Amino acid sequence: MRCRLVLRIRDLSLCALLATGVANAGGVFPIDHTVTTSDSGIWARKYTLGLEYGVIGTEVLGALWFGGESEVGKTYWQTIDASVFSAATSQAMKSGFRRKRPSQTNDPNEWFKGSNSQSFPSGEVTLQASFVTPFIVNYADRDPWIWALEILPAYDAVARVKEGAHWQTDVLAGWALGTGFGYFSTRYQTPVFLQILPHGFMVGFHSQF
Repeated sequence: MRCRLVLRIRDLSLCALLATGVANAGGVFPIDHTVTTSDSGIWARKYTLGLEYGVIGTEVLGALWFGGESEVGKTYWQTIDASVFSAATSQAMKSGFRRKRPSQTNDPNEWFKGSNSQSFPSGEVTLQASFVTPFIVNYADRDPWIWALEILPAYDAVARVKEGAHWQTDVLAGWALGTGFGYFSTRYQTPVFLQILPHGFMVGFHSQF
């Protein structure tokens, strides 16, 4: 219960920051601003891509291996639900808002500017948040260390801004979006994709072998 309350407060806080950033861009307390880009060291694109592919592979392999009968397996399937639905929503928002990336303009108020403008929100940060949130919801009350998983969306958010791929409010929106879908994925007794797949996926390869 405490964990869920914290998640809700965090979502509201992120949304408040998002609203403030959009309203005050170029104002007294701007959130969106250009930064010195960097594609070296820990901010190199190869690392954020590796993180993206690693998370996708981890949740798919984890779900298939453990199935949906164990708690950890069910959690993995919840991450798949969250990742798929949040990714679809993120892409729809990108196509709707059509915001230019920092690599395309120095003005954070460039919205509705063409199909190649897809900065808002950050799909990769959405993915990271949607992956870690079900684990936090299900395990944080017993194992507070699980909160350390938040380093994944936090790192990705900073890296994407440093790479010049997103504005600050893009990554905040992605974080909030992934967190929201991650939380709601834990509300179903049986994850959505487990309901439509054959029973063998419920059992998992771990039990079969």
